[in-house]
Amino acid sequence: MTLARSAAVTDPGRRRRRNEDAYVCDPPLFVIADGMGGAQAGEVASHLAASSAQRAERDGPSDESDVVQLIQDANRSVYERARADESTSGMGTTMTVALVDGDSVRIGHVGDSRAYLVRDHSLEQLTEDHSLVGELVRSGRLSPEEAEDHPHRSVITRVLGTDPDVDVDSFSVAARPGDLFMLCSDGLTSMVDDSQILEVLEEHPGDVKAAAQALVDAANASGGDDNITVVLFQIASLDDTIEIPGTAVTTEPAAEPEVDEDTLGGAKQVPVVQTAAAPKKRRRAWKVVVPLVVVLILATAGAAVYGATRANFVGVDKNGYVAVYQGVPWNLPFGIHLYREVYTSHLLAAALAQPGRKKLFDHTLRSRSDAENVVKKYSRYVVGSQ
Repeated sequence: MTLARSAAVTDPGRRRRRNEDAYVCDPPLFVIADGMGGAQAGEVASHLAASSAQRAERDGPSDESDVVQLIQDANRSVYERARADESTSGMGTTMTVALVDGDSVRIGHVGDSRAYLVRDHSLEQLTEDHSLVGELVRSGRLSPEEAEDHPHRSVITRVLGTDPDVDVDSFSVAARPGDLFMLCSDGLTSMVDDSQILEVLEEHPGDVKAAAQALVDAANASGGDDNITVVLFQIASLDDTIEIPGTAVTTEPAAEPEVDEDTLGGAKQVPVVQTAAAPKKRRRAWKVVVPLVVVLILATAGAAVYGATRANFVGVDKNGYVAVYQGVPWNLPFGIHLYREVYTSHLLAAALAQPGRKKLFDHTLRSRSDAENVVKKYSRYVVGSQ
C-alpha cells in the first residue's frame, strides 16, 4: 500500500489560553499527544512525547513492538523530565501513534486521544479510551449516551509520565486502498459526535487538509472547550495522485486567544437549532406538558440553590487532579453546570489504583471540610504507595 496524502490541523479552542496538544505528521509516522498538568507542564509533556517519537529511528519493516517501544521511550522522556524539574512534577500526556508499514497500519495507544478508520462510508473507532467514563461504559455501569454528558468524562486513567513504564495498547490494521485514518485529541470528540465527524470527512473527499480544518471548525462551533488537533492520512486508491509532503511537523505553542480559560463555569456556546411547529392536534398535550416542565425546572432550581450553598462533592478537574466541588454533580442543557471548583489537590487521578478511581464516582454530598478530608485519604490509593 502507498500513502496518498496526509495533513494535520491544531487549534487552542475557544476557552484555552495555551495549546497543550502536539502532533507529528511525518509519513509513515503519525502521532498525537494531549498534555495535562499545572502551569505549562501539559505543553511540556506533549511536546516531549512527540519529539521523542519523531527522533526515533525507523529503518526496515515494523511490527507492533515498534510502536510500543516508541511510546515507552516517550514515556521515559516525560517521566525523567518530571523528576528532574519540580515545576513539571505530576505532568502527563496521552499518546496515540500510527505507523504505516506496507499493507498494515501499526497502532499504539495510551489515554483518551483516539484513532479512527473511515472505510466504505462508515466510521470506526479503533482505540479504547483509557478514562474513568470509558471503564464504566465497558463494564456496563454507564451507557454511551450517559457518558457523553458525565461531569468526569475527561478524567484519564492511563497517561505517559507518571511511572517509569506505561501499559500500551497495540494492534495492527490491515489497510485497504482508499482507507482514511484519523488521529485526534478529545477536544474534537467531546464537541463533535461520530456521525457528524463522518459527515464532515465525506464532504471533503480527497482533500484531507480541508477536512481536518472543517473538523476543527465544527468543534469550535460547538463550544471549543479544549485544544483541538486532527491528523489525517489516506491510503492510495488506484486512481489517486500522490500528494504526501516530505517534512515532519510538530506543533508550536499557539497564540493565546483573548478568552480566559474556563473549564467549569459559564454556559457553552451552542449552535442554534430550528424546530418545526407542532401540529395543531398536539396543542392539548402541550397544555399538560408545559406545567410539568415548569415544575421540573423549579425543582431543579431549588436543588441547585441548596447545592450551591451547602453541598460539596469530590471529583477531578480538567487537568486530571482530584478536587472538591461546591454544588451538585449535575449538568443541564446548554453546558450549564450546577457546581464549581473550590479546592484542588496535588494528587493526579491517573496515579490512583483502581479502588481509588472508582471512589471518584461516589459523588456523595458532604460538608466542605469532610470533602477535603476525603481527598487527603485518597493518597492511600496511589499506585506504588504503602
